[in-house]
Amino acid sequence: MTKIIPFKAVRPAPAYAGLVASRSYEDYSEAELRAQLEFNPYSFLHIINPGYKFQHEIGGEKRFGMVKNRYLEFKEEKTFIQDEQACYYIYNIKTREASCCGIIAATSVEDYEKDVIRRHEDTIAHREELFKEYLKVVGFNTEPVLLTYPDDAIINELLEERMKSRPEYEFATYNKEIHSLWLIDDPDNISKIKAQFAAMDKLYIADGHHRSASSWLLAKESKANNPHHTGKEAYNYFMSYLISESNLRIFEFSRLIKDLNSHTKEEFLIKLDEWFRIENRGSEIYKPSKKHHFNMYLDGEFYSLYLRKTNYEFTDSLSELDSYILFEKILKPILGIKDLRNDKRIAYIHGRNDLIELKTRIDSGEFRVGFGMMPAGIEEIKQIADENLTMPPKSTYIEPKLRSGLTIYEF
Repeated sequence: MTKIIPFKAVRPAPAYAGLVASRSYEDYSEAELRAQLEFNPYSFLHIINPGYKFQHEIGGEKRFGMVKNRYLEFKEEKTFIQDEQACYYIYNIKTREASCCGIIAATSVEDYEKDVIRRHEDTIAHREELFKEYLKVVGFNTEPVLLTYPDDAIINELLEERMKSRPEYEFATYNKEIHSLWLIDDPDNISKIKAQFAAMDKLYIADGHHRSASSWLLAKESKANNPHHTGKEAYNYFMSYLISESNLRIFEFSRLIKDLNSHTKEEFLIKLDEWFRIENRGSEIYKPSKKHHFNMYLDGEFYSLYLRKTNYEFTDSLSELDSYILFEKILKPILGIKDLRNDKRIAYIHGRNDLIELKTRIDSGEFRVGFGMMPAGIEEIKQIADENLTMPPKSTYIEPKLRSGLTIYEF
């Protein structure tokens, strides 16, 4: 049984929605970020980069307090308003390739604690703690955790019917996406949605493992410090974007390595031969089309690597995962990459960017060798979560990516 509830979102007044909404802070180049901050006074980037107002770089807890101040200014200036009634929010993103629709709601921290909300990635303790402190100071959540559930005919019908009406927001972005948002404030529809999710025995985190973990830490601390805790407080929930499994788009990450770990090219290929059947594809750009097939780019040539299954033992769902196989049989033992998060010799390109970028960065001399694979499927991700296993870092790049600042959850 899963518990999601409506909430009173703080969100842009309709006239400002398209100007407020921003991509993830890390997604902007330095020039783009500077242009947004210079020419768009309504951008949500002003809140998360509060030092710009003073032309000063600010870090640590001092920055957290200034983030809250910028946020309060947006509310005081009526750029942000708060709904008087608790709602669910339908958020639809239409790109050139696809359309994705889901529900923004408040999700139970207790469900996370009890593994009703299941995870497939490890989190880093100091990042959890840092973001928990950030949440405690600012008092709001702006980026929903992406959760997925099996397609549900009743929920789909409710969303489709509501989306026939005019949206509260609708705006286009520079990358030719159209973002739309509707409110679900009808009590009957709220009850139906709540009941449909209550009938589900689990949800899965697609993206946002650190955000959900930090919200759980904050809830534990807040509960311990509140002698009148009832379980109904806002800190018992975190904001999520719930989408059906058919709406998820899962891409892979390619790996780029700076050197061959002191091996010559010939030595490296011989070591690979133990675990993979190798074919030189020359200048032909090769992309795998099956599980356990990999592509490699080295010295101006593409190679296909096919796992020798007679040598390799599949023991659980993690051992079947291509990113795990790549780590266990090439990156760690041959190339000496043991820490996928922090080793400076490795970098990643998500599958949204094609192999031309991988080729270009290797040809430039920045990296020596690159590897690619098929993206993981949703059933693989769920099976790994159900077995309480964790995928290697950068195993999946998952869309949709929501704009920040359109719905804010206060606690």
